[in-house]
Amino acid sequence: MKLHKSLIASSVALFMLAGCYNQPGLVEDGSYDRTKTGAATGALAGALIGYNTKGNHKGQRALIGGLLGAAIGGGIGYSLDQQANDVARALGTGVNNDPLAALDPRKNIIVSKTPNYVKIMFRDRMMFATNSSRLQASARNKVQNVGQLLANYPQTVVGVAGFTDNTGSYGYNQKLSQRRAQTVGNLLAVNGRPFTKGCSYEKAIVPNNSLRNKALNRRVEVYLYADQNNMTDPCR
Repeated sequence: MKLHKSLIASSVALFMLAGCYNQPGLVEDGSYDRTKTGAATGALAGALIGYNTKGNHKGQRALIGGLLGAAIGGGIGYSLDQQANDVARALGTGVNNDPLAALDPRKNIIVSKTPNYVKIMFRDRMMFATNSSRLQASARNKVQNVGQLLANYPQTVVGVAGFTDNTGSYGYNQKLSQRRAQTVGNLLAVNGRPFTKGCSYEKAIVPNNSLRNKALNRRVEVYLYADQNNMTDPCR
């Protein structure tokens, strides 16, 4: 019963905490889903740890643990939410979680967010010349803007993945996509060396059956994680 009451109290604190994070002015995306998820997970874990710690006053310790867990978990979520908005502003766009956005050839940059990471998708046509891994000047400036922002988030773990279409052999495209990912990763090496990977023509957005579709599949994706344990294989 005491644990139940403590969890309820922690949940109340969670909603208060989430409300505090829902600040005005972040016009790109104000949902802060990761903040709520992180705070909820932290509150539950903190309450259970506090309750199971040896000694008296378990209910009180569960409440304190829940409050601390909510604050820590919510803080991590807020950092990722804030990053998504900061990155979007720096790139002159907004946060767009519409899964169909990647099918729009007019969108050269798409910033989106999930519960575990922020993703930036750069279209290949604005990044590199054909068969080249050298960034064009305008693209370099945009990637450098992201790199400068990362200095404000020293705990962020960065992953970069390159993707091509299926013109040419798999091996050639794998090496080209790796070089392109490495080029972008070098500019984002603010908090340590990013994880880079060439995906060749794996994980195509659309079938490589037309010039239009091939252009959609050629891209570089940057992933911003709060925790290295949340990283997944970008090629799968």
